[in-house]
Amino acid sequence: MTAAEDVTPAENKAEEAAVVAQKEVEPAMVSEQKVESPEKKPIAAGDNADEKPAEGNADGRQSIDGTNKLTAPSFKEESNFLSDLSETERNALNELKSMVEQAIHRNELIVEPLQEESEAPQEAKESEAEVVAIGEAEKREAIPQEAKEGEVAPQEEKEGVPTAREEKERDAASGEAKEGKAVADNEKKDENHNPQMVDEDICLWGVPLLPSKNLDTTNVVLLKFLRARDFKVNEAFEMLKKTIRWRKNSQIDSFTEEELQSGLEGAAYMNGVDREGHPVCYNVYGVFEDKDLYQKVFGSEEKCEQFFKWRLQVMEKGIKQLDFKPGGISSILQIIDLKNAPGPSRKEMRNAISRAVNLLQDNYPEFVSRNIFINVPFWYYAFKLSPFLTQRTKSKLVFARPAKVTETLLRYIPAENIPIQYGGLKREKDEVFSVGEDVLSDIVIKSGSTENVEIPAPKVGDTIIWDLTVLGWEVNYKEEFVPTDEGSYTIIIQKSKKISLQEEPVRNSFRVTEPGKVVLSIENNSYWKKRALYRSKVLSTSP
Repeated sequence: MTAAEDVTPAENKAEEAAVVAQKEVEPAMVSEQKVESPEKKPIAAGDNADEKPAEGNADGRQSIDGTNKLTAPSFKEESNFLSDLSETERNALNELKSMVEQAIHRNELIVEPLQEESEAPQEAKESEAEVVAIGEAEKREAIPQEAKEGEVAPQEEKEGVPTAREEKERDAASGEAKEGKAVADNEKKDENHNPQMVDEDICLWGVPLLPSKNLDTTNVVLLKFLRARDFKVNEAFEMLKKTIRWRKNSQIDSFTEEELQSGLEGAAYMNGVDREGHPVCYNVYGVFEDKDLYQKVFGSEEKCEQFFKWRLQVMEKGIKQLDFKPGGISSILQIIDLKNAPGPSRKEMRNAISRAVNLLQDNYPEFVSRNIFINVPFWYYAFKLSPFLTQRTKSKLVFARPAKVTETLLRYIPAENIPIQYGGLKREKDEVFSVGEDVLSDIVIKSGSTENVEIPAPKVGDTIIWDLTVLGWEVNYKEEFVPTDEGSYTIIIQKSKKISLQEEPVRNSFRVTEPGKVVLSIENNSYWKKRALYRSKVLSTSP
């Protein structure tokens, strides 16, 4: 039995959900990397504390324990500076700019030229008229011979055959008709190219498209379309036209601020930035396991249309956070969470998401810097190692099994920017810790050992607050306050307990009643070393 056949019904369900989700990105794969750091090493809030990845297997496959790596390198975005483009790329950009400039001045970027719709039928009519005229001419040529044989030709000529004068008059009338048609056609063309109707301020995502304005942001947007079509200029131009006309016909700009479907806040949302500054969009398909929400969103075609609008609205809000200047951040990091995603029986959702994904692919080129699938079953890797994927495509996709979610996300996103449900330290409306301002430290707990994190508490009346998370958890954890005075008793803040993988990071506090220190103890009884991230803050009650 092949790997594709040896799966359980539950795995089939998860596979179907993963396939639907994967359409949202270019199918590719990079490995999970092992994350370590020196013991008790303080790290800045935005620094990357990950160690260099371990070498992979000879054939580039992922090992069972996740320590060996796939060989696909991490995707690196291309530069948008003209000086960094190759000669071929610059020539393609200049050619596309010329086509866009001409199309805008001829008003053909948004409006489809009228002659394209009317020329074919008219040509058919003219061809038919020519055939009829030729047939009549042949009849007239045959009449004199028949008249000599039958002596009744004069009578027939009087009754049915036009005279020479009538023929001239008819030809003159036909010429005037053709001339009138040509004038009318030219007037239609002039209407299409009327300078008074040209919109030279046409924009896409707030960026003017008229190349003669000489804006760097215009180049960045046009490069997105060129890269999406491998710098094939004609294909990129057609994609650009279709995108602009689709946005106009769908009135995309009119509903970006509307209050659309409620209850979908947790299905797709923007939250924080990665280490390079890309806005992060989380896509959580597990919320549709709720039957009531499922019917509310996918219960009818009208509701599905609202879903499309809502998903495009999320994308448009994310794009507003981008910077289209050369060197700016002009793409989004996508997180696709497959945990509890509905299976193949939910056809309405699958079809709706597939259509939404196609809309995003066709009209938002090169807007995804990387796609990270999390909570992916291990067997899923066997289905996605396709030999037909390009290296560029492979480098854009990351897969993480449930036990490796936090570790994988930390490669790309600082812990203080990862939501607590994914093992990070970010809490909504956090009034204690601020992203980028509070120092984050880490500590490694070796197999079979215990490590302590000590937080000084010298001032009576102060309140000590701390956050702590352990990658993969499955450790014993306790909290104590140890007074400086050896004659005082140790206070147990949190008695020892085992913390499992499913639990969220710890946040706790202690009000100091005498000088001492808060001690956080982490006992690792597993065969693997663990890594803990923590931060603390003192809230003083006195000025």
